[in-house]
Amino acid sequence: MMNVVAYCRVSTDEKDQLNSLQTQKDFFEAYASKNGMNLIKIYSDQGISGTKTKNRAAFNQMMHDAETKIFDAVLIKDVSRLARNTVVLLEACRKLRALDIEVQFLNYRMNNMGNSEFLLTLYAAMAQEESYNTSKRIKFSKKFNAEKGKVPNFVFGYDKIKGDYFHLHINENEANTVRQIFEWYTQKGDGTLKIAQKLNTMGIPTKRGCKWTQNAVARILTNAIYIGKIINGKQELVNFPESKRIRNDESALIIVQNEDLRIIDDKTFEKAEQILKERQAAFHTDKIRHSNRYLFSTLIRCKECGFSFRRTVRTYRNTYIRWVCSSRNGHGTSTCENMIVLDEDILLSEIQNYFSSLLQNKKFYIETAMEIFRKEHEAHPEQKESTNEIRRKLSEMKKYKEKMLQLFTADLISLEEFQARTLPIKTEISRLENALQSLCGESPDSKTYEKALHAVFQNIEQITDIRALSNAEIKKIIHEITVDKDGNIDIYLNVFREEI
Repeated sequence: MMNVVAYCRVSTDEKDQLNSLQTQKDFFEAYASKNGMNLIKIYSDQGISGTKTKNRAAFNQMMHDAETKIFDAVLIKDVSRLARNTVVLLEACRKLRALDIEVQFLNYRMNNMGNSEFLLTLYAAMAQEESYNTSKRIKFSKKFNAEKGKVPNFVFGYDKIKGDYFHLHINENEANTVRQIFEWYTQKGDGTLKIAQKLNTMGIPTKRGCKWTQNAVARILTNAIYIGKIINGKQELVNFPESKRIRNDESALIIVQNEDLRIIDDKTFEKAEQILKERQAAFHTDKIRHSNRYLFSTLIRCKECGFSFRRTVRTYRNTYIRWVCSSRNGHGTSTCENMIVLDEDILLSEIQNYFSSLLQNKKFYIETAMEIFRKEHEAHPEQKESTNEIRRKLSEMKKYKEKMLQLFTADLISLEEFQARTLPIKTEISRLENALQSLCGESPDSKTYEKALHAVFQNIEQITDIRALSNAEIKKIIHEITVDKDGNIDIYLNVFREEI
């Protein structure tokens, strides 16, 4: 008795399709029994496209089992059930043939062993063309519905009646949460992670009843439906056999305005979009992660790789709070050689001592800072580079930096190479920008600078306990703390972001 298996597939999870799947299974059992075959297994994929095999678990399992020679033949009702892609079908049949396994297409009374591959190719091409025409009809229907303003099926802040393609109803409870998210982000300065943690602490679930994540919050902040814009046509199928899609540019988007769906005003949405872009750019190019959760969040910078330091907590008898390079800590020791670990208690004491030293020698520090300022900003015209020359150099430096970033993101150079090539460039760009500001009269005059210095010292004098400060309050005084691999720590006060 021949050992056989059967394969069947339906492309959607609709009720009639699932009934068809059961019908196919019943058919194979009856066929095997009638023809004296030992049906050992039925492989079935449901809700899966036939144009590619990547997500077809049952199909892939069948091809794997074929190598173990546990069956002699595969029963398939129709060519289209195996694949609607000619290349995929022929590759599968050839592989099975090489393993001496027969493939029988029962509707055509043919198999891939005893019949011409020409006929098999012909039937496969017909199945592919049928699928392609169906895809075109669906594409046309989707475009038509998009132009009418088809709304998404599942989006936080709204409810939808099943089967209604064009209407959503605002869910007031969820809408209030959406407004709260935008307020925290644009008014309070909270990051997406902190907002997610707040929502989870408050016991507010997502639309699917799950916990909030950074990505979930980011999707809320970037979804234009909250300002009444329904956007369709974001992607387009450009290679049918391989199901390859591309993201359309803005000119190809289908946008329908529906004020009934508005939850957020345009100004707030645009502000959130701007903040999100700025923070993403800062993290990817300057390695600064936006956070105000802890006192030193985003304040401590590694001099070796440019990433911010990260807060770590360890408990062994006592609780130890320390700050380490986030690149080395998060991506491995090969990304940064800075092994320095800063104990938060010691760092707090050192900064407190530093502030005390500044206040005790206030007059000396202000006079020294003013002397440096005058040398840098009030030089004689003959000592300065021409404005055009500076702008030319600045443009070249920025182009070079952007080129290095593109090479790094394309994985053509390593992180170490990227850092080695761009760190000197960043320093030169900063110098040129300061020089250009000075020449264009955009830098502060000496009186304004001196006034700012006194304001910083006044803020320091008001500190009774540095531990009681918030992240925003300490950033008014300290612009940045840098740490190199030898443990040298530099503190930069926030006086027009100048070092003193």
